[in-house]
Amino acid sequence: MSSELLDALTALEEQKGISRDVLIEAIEAALVTAYKRNFNQAQNVRVDLNLQTGSMVVYSRKDVVEEVEDDRLEIALEDAKFINAAYEIGDVVEEEVTPRNFGRIAAQTAKQVVTQRVREAERGLIYEEYVDREDDIVTGVIERQDARNIYVSIGKVEAALPVNEQIQGEVYKPTSRIRVYITKVERTTRGPQVIVSRTHPGLLRRLFEMEVPEIYDGTVEIKSIAREAGDRSKISVYAHNEEVDPVGSCVGAKGARVQTIVNELNGEKIDIVEWSEDPVVFVANALSPSKVLDVQVNEEEKSTTVVVPDYQLSLAIGKRGQNARLAAKLTGWKIDIKSETDARELGIYPSETSTFVPREDAEEVKFDLYGDDEE
Repeated sequence: MSSELLDALTALEEQKGISRDVLIEAIEAALVTAYKRNFNQAQNVRVDLNLQTGSMVVYSRKDVVEEVEDDRLEIALEDAKFINAAYEIGDVVEEEVTPRNFGRIAAQTAKQVVTQRVREAERGLIYEEYVDREDDIVTGVIERQDARNIYVSIGKVEAALPVNEQIQGEVYKPTSRIRVYITKVERTTRGPQVIVSRTHPGLLRRLFEMEVPEIYDGTVEIKSIAREAGDRSKISVYAHNEEVDPVGSCVGAKGARVQTIVNELNGEKIDIVEWSEDPVVFVANALSPSKVLDVQVNEEEKSTTVVVPDYQLSLAIGKRGQNARLAAKLTGWKIDIKSETDARELGIYPSETSTFVPREDAEEVKFDLYGDDEE
């Protein structure tokens, strides 16, 4: 029995990565349970498992006291000294109480308990592995689907992709590979539960970190992201080195870098704009690809009034207001867009206090992968 036990423990340690000490503790705890259940014993006991011989010995444990109240848990000092004269009040006396047929009963009863402890240890290891991967991107294989979730195999666990984290209109075919963003890892009675997303802005951030070396090494920083998954996103970027073009770094030669990300997101449009600490410049950039004539800022209300050429009003607003809405999310400023004609009629353009200088290349700020977005 000893060789079989040692072989089993060694195999579990190597194959499952579970410490032998954890397994031994589980076995001894199971044997204590088996003893109390099968022999109707309520006293304190411990089980000594000898891996060399394979023997299992049960010891009762009694506290040495002056006056005994429960002889199952306590022993009088006088009786303890009869066993060993060195015993004093507060010591613990151990006495072997191994039943004759304990080995067979213990093995049967302990099997289920040990299996459960091993399973819990495995789940703990898996949880520790994946909890450190929250807010990270992983590649998985679509396994199956039910009314609420798509289930994606990402290694040792099957992650759930809820309906509200799925991109509308995206088709999820079983056995196909997919990149997902881990949003949450939780402990449950059935093991670790991993929730993943295809709509989270973090997915877009991680994809850019993977495709753009300048972002990965910190030369270029993603300052903010506004995303309407499956349709359009905007990201603002900033270069800590003045000689580096942050937008150009993200776009890549002939748009190769951003096109890779667009393909991964099944055609989701991505506007890349340069971040600025000046809200006038930042808001103007955020409304790309529209050309901006003027930006007037209300610091108290954290709002802006933006003037654009008449022919670009629909482009600045975007379909169903999407371009303006994303620009507001990206910058954190309210944006009210006026055409040049309306602004002149209201007497707010040209503004005597405005210092905004329209960029001549404003329409070229974004690499145009999609054509214009006018209604």
